Amino acid sequence: MDSTLPVDAVQRIKDGEHVKLLSIFHFVVAGFAFFGLAFLILHFLMMSFFLSPEFWKTQKNATPPPRELLHVFIFLYIFIGAWLMASGVLNVLSAFFLRQRQHRVFSLIVGGLNCLHIPLGTILGIFTILILSRDSVCQAYEAATGPKPTDR
Repeated sequence: MDSTLPVDAVQRIKDGEHVKLLSIFHFVVAGFAFFGLAFLILHFLMMSFFLSPEFWKTQKNATPPPRELLHVFIFLYIFIGAWLMASGVLNVLSAFFLRQRQHRVFSLIVGGLNCLHIPLGTILGIFTILILSRDSVCQAYEAATGPKPTDR
């Protein structure tokens, strides 16, 4: 960076770079969520195959596990799948909003939710909250959304 720039300009450049990196990492975390969803579907298909009575018919002297076992797993699959889908979609939206400097509060909430994804989501969530809480970033968001209409 040029040392002849005023301090405010240097801070705006740093803020812009940090918000751009946040956007990229929100896309990455969304990709991990969608990858996890694909793995979850594969895991469900494997479990349903191995717990099916047809699989156990070919085994000698083996008793199949109870069919209710898969039903217990289905609730777990639905919960984790919904969580991963929501996390992926919210992170993609947040990444687009970060690039456009819009909906800062939405990105802060997504950052807080990311803290539940240990360890990478936690790191991203903390940095999202720290960066978007800066006064200079708040001012950049206000400038990007334009002047607010005054009440008359």
